[in-house]
Amino acid sequence: MNLMPLTVIWAILAAVIVILLIYRARLARQEDESLHVLDSDASKVSQQMTIAQKLEVVDRWGKILTVLAVLYGLALLGLFLWDAWERSSRGAI
Repeated sequence: MNLMPLTVIWAILAAVIVILLIYRARLARQEDESLHVLDSDASKVSQQMTIAQKLEVVDRWGKILTVLAVLYGLALLGLFLWDAWERSSRGAI
């Protein structure tokens, strides 16, 4: 059984998660945590709201993709172990 294509898919999924992590870090640098409540500058407030919404979306997708990568990785590990067990069983007979 050739598990290399499945491994490549998992590696691509992991790379997407890393890229999403880097994007989130860059986006978070734009966030101004010291924005005053009494500030009357509506453009700053709306810009910060937009950044906060983007961060929420990125966080949600990050969580979803991380769970998928872990589950896929565990399934892939199970396939690797099953394949190794089957190969050793054939070799012993």
